[in-house]
Amino acid sequence: MTSHDTAMGVDPGALTDDDLFRELGHLYQTRLDALRHAADQAYGEHTRRMNQLEAEYLRRRPGREIDPERLREGARAR
Repeated sequence: MTSHDTAMGVDPGALTDDDLFRELGHLYQTRLDALRHAADQAYGEHTRRMNQLEAEYLRRRPGREIDPERLREGARAR
């Protein structure tokens, strides 16, 4: 692995499920701070990494459970 690879983060496909969940959790914890206070370049990198990790999650779980309350019909029923 080169220093460029390390700076860009580990390939999401190489992460274990536990590592992927941990990385996603950390990104979500830091998202608002990045939005409010990070330089444009840093915020862009945060977004890029979040998109990579979320895409990997969806790739691994194409049939993930969808909460009916999160659908438009469920929201209207409330």
